[in-house]
Amino acid sequence: MAASVGVALLVAFLTPVVVYLLTRHPNKKPLPGNLPPGSLGLPMIGQSLGLLRAMRSNTGERWLRDRVDRYGPVSKLSLFGVPTVFVTGPAANKLVFASDALAPKQPRCLPLILGRRNILELVGDDYRRVRGAMMQFLKPDMLRRYVGTIDAEVARHLEGRWAGRRTVAVLPLMKLLTFDIIATLLFGLERGAVRERLAAAFADMLEGMWSVPLDLPFTTFRKSLRASARARRVLEATLAEKRARLERGEASPADDLVSCLASLRAEAEGDGGERLLTDEEIVDNAMVVLVAGHDTSSVLMTFMIRHLAGDPATLAAMVQEHDEIAKNKADGEALTWEDLHGMRFTWRVALETLRMIPPIFGSFRRAMEDIEFDGYCIPKGWQVFWASSVTHMDPSIFPDPDKFQASRFESQAPPYSFVAFGAGQRLCAGIEFARVETLVTMHRLLRRFRWRLCCEDKDNTFVRDPMPSPLNGLPIELQSRDMASPTPSKSACGL
Repeated sequence: MAASVGVALLVAFLTPVVVYLLTRHPNKKPLPGNLPPGSLGLPMIGQSLGLLRAMRSNTGERWLRDRVDRYGPVSKLSLFGVPTVFVTGPAANKLVFASDALAPKQPRCLPLILGRRNILELVGDDYRRVRGAMMQFLKPDMLRRYVGTIDAEVARHLEGRWAGRRTVAVLPLMKLLTFDIIATLLFGLERGAVRERLAAAFADMLEGMWSVPLDLPFTTFRKSLRASARARRVLEATLAEKRARLERGEASPADDLVSCLASLRAEAEGDGGERLLTDEEIVDNAMVVLVAGHDTSSVLMTFMIRHLAGDPATLAAMVQEHDEIAKNKADGEALTWEDLHGMRFTWRVALETLRMIPPIFGSFRRAMEDIEFDGYCIPKGWQVFWASSVTHMDPSIFPDPDKFQASRFESQAPPYSFVAFGAGQRLCAGIEFARVETLVTMHRLLRRFRWRLCCEDKDNTFVRDPMPSPLNGLPIELQSRDMASPTPSKSACGL
């Protein structure tokens, strides 16, 4: 992890320096006089080192809070060689998620690895077209058909990876589970050689997701690019096979996400209309689904497990909820969509976990034009940096924000206040998929196991690299539900 942060640091500084030297112009437009308060700091360096150190030590939220205390909810700074405006609060979140005047700005390596036509890069009509297409499969009316499929994947995973083991490391196992669910439900890949090739390529690709984007021999980025190409070949072949089966009438658009996207047609004159998405867009967005669905859900479930280990009251309430559901089902009977409606408390626990530990700390946008916000000007071309945790930990919105209270989600949070899944037109297309996946997994875990943390976690320690990762992947000591609690094994901390 330390190495990847060092690499990220090189990306942050070397790339902007080169760009600055090549593109600076002596006659550039003067800056407006009503810029937000703050300082741009030293040329090229700005406040980047301070933010990176804070994120590494898990004090990023405190670093940003100190900034808000000093300058208010809108301030200027320099991050990674680019003048930036940091914004926070519901009004700022609305600007970030609902305005076409701001375009996404991802790290340079991401579109090179995932593809340039992915939904994270698109704006305006292209974004709405691609998101609308993906929602054809990810909407609740479609997902309700697949609760049993997800349930079967979870049961198989727990039997093969958890049962009979004294200790496990949670985060790596959760990542394996989310990959299997995506491969089965979204890509329609059976277990076998094709799925194994995709898994191997995906693992290699992840290593360079946050690397220096230098396509040179022996670099992590080169390895990730090659792995991305292998993964794309698997997905391209999968797409071709799905389309051929659809044309022969041997498959249905409801079989999986790839089949659904391949079947969609835009309204146009002619027989059947034109394809709504290009093959490039389908593959690029399948790559995004693979990365996003793999990381965010696995992090959420890992931190839910961690919290429940030290919160017996919340655990007892969740157990009661899931026992009530199980009472009306035969042994081995799969969960249904209706069962998920009885897991309201469990989902509130998930939302509270996301409030306190959002998988995505924050991200950047780029101003496409001069923007007036809160009495200040955000100049065209500047970055806008937002971070969900500052709003999530605002006591005026969420009283006692440092206290875990699932009950706060019994009513809906004010608009643009809870943004773990984005908001507005940028609301995550996979939110319902994540809900189903999380609820099914927690049901099967709670019905079968109890656990203890193997390592003391008095300081609530985890690092962001860039997503939150608990110490050693969160080793826990497992026990069957009907067994007495054992004494945690200190040796398990070395997992």
